[in-house]
Amino acid sequence: MSMFEFNGQRYLDGRASDPNELGWMRGAPPPVDKRITFESDKFLNFPQLRWSLSHMRELVPTVNVWRGQGGSALFDRSDRAADIDALTFTDENGRMRRFDEALYDTYTDGIVVLHRGRIVYERYFGALEPHLPHALHSITKSYAGMIAATLVHEGVIDDSKVLAYYIPELRGSAFEDATLRQVMDMRTGLDYSEEYNDKHAHFWEHARACGWRPRPVGYDGPQSLFDYVCTIHKEGAHGGSWNYKTVNTDALAWVMNRVTGRSFTQLLHERLWAPLGCEEDGYIFVDPAGTPMAGAGLSATVRDLARFGELMRRNGEWNGKQLVPASVVADLQNSGYEYRSQWVVTHDELGAFLGRGMHGQLLYVAPKVDMVVARLASHPVPASVGNIPITMPQMLALGRILSA
Repeated sequence: MSMFEFNGQRYLDGRASDPNELGWMRGAPPPVDKRITFESDKFLNFPQLRWSLSHMRELVPTVNVWRGQGGSALFDRSDRAADIDALTFTDENGRMRRFDEALYDTYTDGIVVLHRGRIVYERYFGALEPHLPHALHSITKSYAGMIAATLVHEGVIDDSKVLAYYIPELRGSAFEDATLRQVMDMRTGLDYSEEYNDKHAHFWEHARACGWRPRPVGYDGPQSLFDYVCTIHKEGAHGGSWNYKTVNTDALAWVMNRVTGRSFTQLLHERLWAPLGCEEDGYIFVDPAGTPMAGAGLSATVRDLARFGELMRRNGEWNGKQLVPASVVADLQNSGYEYRSQWVVTHDELGAFLGRGMHGQLLYVAPKVDMVVARLASHPVPASVGNIPITMPQMLALGRILSA
């Protein structure tokens, strides 16, 4: 059986770990050894997650992100699958790869490539189907960041204000004197660890408070997402270098909720899902108090994720309406930062900026070549370092062939 090795640990490769081949959740009922349940706390283990990430609403409480009553805005197509599949590139380790083989090597579940707004490539693997939402993980942050930046542009919130100005409950926490802009750009000095392979990391405490991971017997920690945000202490001064910590985004969403009176779910529906003419509802998992997790909780179809990327490529305009101010997108691209308003800014030859999430989620927007790539995956390594050495050269090679 073919294997993949990372940091000395061996995993089934992209073909051998196909959830259909392994028989997860098949049968009436599924055999005990093929069941994936929340209570077991193994649903994010590999290879189970190759099924789980396409079926999160069957495992945790969720709320719908409604697509609205209007018709879907379907993409035009201009198929280039043969050319793209045969594309070769050299990864960061010097290995020559074919585009189609690299999809298996990054444990891709689904991918849509847009060029000038048309679908030129679309493929699905494993448990994912075109109509099924898949976990976006931290790409959720990029949605939150654009809504927040839009509210700043509209004067609804002020990014120079500290969070305690809007949320008095945050007095005494690390967020008390952090400005909204510092939180949006993750330039906060928080005592919060995000090492996914460390079961004692703050990130997993955060997940248990949200109800995204089971709570152990006798658990007496924070009972909700907002409870948890209030417990964060400072590790250093705010305003330093970019330091990626998911809890920033949930604090940001709390401000948006408090000021607008609209939940993150409602803001997604009103400002993005319905105006973009999404094909399917999305959903987002919620804590025991019904609060959506803005740092990592959203699931969407690959095509609907691509719609968001296309909106960004078009500088926030969709069907004659400015859903995100063009100045907000320009600020993101021209900031000079590595991370701005919850997006990674590459400063690469394609002018790309991207949303990304653990286990290989990617939304790659390359304005200089009119390209958007939405790639959803279930990579065994949570951190981006597991797939970036393949993914980033793959994106550059794709951009070059589409612009030729």
